Amino acid sequence: MSADPGELVIAEVLPKKRLGLTESKVLERLGKGEGPHAFSHIAIHMHGIPHKFSADALAEAEACGRAPESGRVDLRNIPLVTIDGADARDFDDAVFAEHWSDPEEKDGIEDGGSQGWHLIVAIADVAWYVRPGSELDREARERGNSVYFPDRVIPMLPKALSNGWCSLKPDEDRPCLAAHLWINGAGELQTFKFERAILRSHARLTYEQVQQVRDSEKVALPNGLSPHVIDALFGAYDSLLSARKSRHPLELETSEPLVTLDETGEVTEMGERSFLESHQLIEEFMIAANVAAAVSLKRARRSFLCRAHEVPPLDKLESFRDFVDSLGMSLPKGQIIRAQGFNKILAQSKKDGTSRMVSDAVLRCQAQARYTPEDLGHFGLALRRYSHFTSPIRRYPDLMVHRALIEALSLGED
Repeated sequence: MSADPGELVIAEVLPKKRLGLTESKVLERLGKGEGPHAFSHIAIHMHGIPHKFSADALAEAEACGRAPESGRVDLRNIPLVTIDGADARDFDDAVFAEHWSDPEEKDGIEDGGSQGWHLIVAIADVAWYVRPGSELDREARERGNSVYFPDRVIPMLPKALSNGWCSLKPDEDRPCLAAHLWINGAGELQTFKFERAILRSHARLTYEQVQQVRDSEKVALPNGLSPHVIDALFGAYDSLLSARKSRHPLELETSEPLVTLDETGEVTEMGERSFLESHQLIEEFMIAANVAAAVSLKRARRSFLCRAHEVPPLDKLESFRDFVDSLGMSLPKGQIIRAQGFNKILAQSKKDGTSRMVSDAVLRCQAQARYTPEDLGHFGLALRRYSHFTSPIRRYPDLMVHRALIEALSLGED
């Protein structure tokens, strides 16, 4: 295979002869070296990211079919919806909320209890399709997670699963692992349960559509979905937000770059992605489900992967103290470090006009979040126990948590 000058290629270096230049054999042409896709190609190969599935893994994915309904709870009549970005191609979580009367508190709805909420966070049942010891499992474990670039995604699972049977498409039956969460009016988790189920997403919504309902704007929702379904989600979200504020988690305001490409992959626009209340709604629902998963496995005395975020290391804390001292602010010494202390500095920096600079410094001094079997808590979220449950389609640790829940709670095969 030949290639043009300046082209990016994958090549095999041939055995060197005694005299002359080293020769290579072109195996694949990747396009122009200065072309729009060059940087992601280079990053993939520099970091050794597995980007091609074996024939066996692809064959296993293509052979997958509809999961049996037996042994699963039927959630198809419940108006679960997916909420994602407008450009999303796979939908691995669906949500629902309804009023719930907490019987432990007798001063609420008609003296039957205070107004709480019953939430459902339903996650694609990836464990049904990706079995331990299979080629799909081997390749998913090797990848560890999906990798996202502006112009492409390197998925953890083949498209037959990530965009097919493990994607909660509207009006199609899909197997799921559902977390039922009951919270009181203050957003505190009262009880929960996990079950394997069949769902049918009632609508594929975007963050913008959901935000329009929140802002009382007129919007035509798909499938004739009632705005009351979204109103209930925000009712539960408001309660969860109260619980979040009482925990005082780290309130960093970071920006996420938004890169817009045309059909050829050329950059047409760069900016910052808008962060709406609808984004935070999904974030709070996922956090609640992650906590329930961790608590459930801890109670069952099962080993599982925690998502740990530890207190900032001392050397980074000292550097941060020196930095904020130079700005006339201080982080107290000799005390237990809590996220609330950083929040006070962040609030002061907004008044002083140094918000972006201080926010970056707070972020840099944090410990790196990691997966570990040790129950170390999550400093940033101010949570004692935390795991990752909500994205087994793109994170292998989540798949491991699903398997642990299925085994611990006797939810069937995995």
